[in-house]
Amino acid sequence: MKKFNIVKLIIAIAIPLLIGGLSAFLTKDAMMVFNAIKKPPLAPPGIAFPIAWTILYILMGIASYLIYNLDEDKLISSQTILKNNILIIYIVQLIFNFFWSIIFFKLSMYKFAFVWLIILWILVFMFIKDAMKLYRVAAYLMIPYLLWMTFAGYLNIMIAVLN
Repeated sequence: MKKFNIVKLIIAIAIPLLIGGLSAFLTKDAMMVFNAIKKPPLAPPGIAFPIAWTILYILMGIASYLIYNLDEDKLISSQTILKNNILIIYIVQLIFNFFWSIIFFKLSMYKFAFVWLIILWILVFMFIKDAMKLYRVAAYLMIPYLLWMTFAGYLNIMIAVLN
């Protein structure tokens, strides 16, 4: 691990928060439609979503910082490759995360959003699996996100069925 860098940590946390915030901003009008559709049992109140996502984005940012901050001078070449692959997976999952909200909320393409969510779930799982080999704490920080994705999958498929 390189020396702790608070600026890089703040940037790492800000990136998912900004991406999530932009996605929420772009879909804010669609929330009226979401409030009117049939929802499954266990659907949380709307206020739960921004709270949960804020916590998850912070955890994601910390996890990405921990991986990014690994000192490549102390890694063997296969670990450096793995570190870079984990960061690529992280970036791709952020892109999938951003577009899921637009597909689901703005376009109301619930079935396609579920398929998109499965890909997102796989990406998060891959991050966790690979991060376990380099920095377990980073992997553990992503587990709540994976669990939330699992719950979101239930909500997504049930909304697709009910509507």
